[in-house]
Amino acid sequence: MSGFLEATVSRRVEWAPGLVTLELSANLDPFEPGQFVNLALGVDDGGLVRRPYSLASAPGAPPEILLTCVDGGALSPRLCALAVGDRVLVERRAQGFFTASWLPPAKDLWLIATGTGLGPYLSLLRSGVLWERFERVVVVHGVRWRSHLAHRAELCALADARAPQLAYAPLVSREASDAEVLGGRITAAVASGALEERVGLRLASDRSHVMLCGNPAMIEELGIVLAERGLNRHRARKPGHVTVEKYW
Repeated sequence: MSGFLEATVSRRVEWAPGLVTLELSANLDPFEPGQFVNLALGVDDGGLVRRPYSLASAPGAPPEILLTCVDGGALSPRLCALAVGDRVLVERRAQGFFTASWLPPAKDLWLIATGTGLGPYLSLLRSGVLWERFERVVVVHGVRWRSHLAHRAELCALADARAPQLAYAPLVSREASDAEVLGGRITAAVASGALEERVGLRLASDRSHVMLCGNPAMIEELGIVLAERGLNRHRARKPGHVTVEKYW
């Protein structure tokens, strides 16, 4: 298929049932951290089913995808079932504008995600493109259960190494909070001020830019909370404070 490469799964990490990181052996065209590619597999009628997935890897590293199995999905259950050595088609050229180059100037950058929305943030963090642009970077990852906090050890280690410039705040909505993990939903943690208290930084229009990625309901609800504080949607023709990437 034009524009696609045949890749082999070179590494597979299963964080929890249906939550997987796949590393692929493929040489993609140069891309910007935060962009996405289409993955594809053949179907019985000889056609292909393809879906977009954010690259979690830094440019130049083996392509890496963080994905979840969607029950009844046309592609994700098959991708999650791939083993090391299995083949998959991957788009050669990445796409998208959820990148640092499209962000306006700000002192602090908040990377807020639910579930596999963490993927593009991993690419941004691993690439190193954020450290010279922002005084503080906060990674907020909301999931249902602790077992779904993919790449948690890596993010904790990076936060320790880059402290105080980088803070990592994991949240779980179906377990209680403790010294390391906040309990509840991201929207509630922002509205109550608990998230800002945890990381020691305020969300404010005079210093913050927020990237939102993942569940559209979270993006819509949190967008309302942020707008009440004067942080509005960022657009090319109307600069603002909030950049979004919806995952379905």
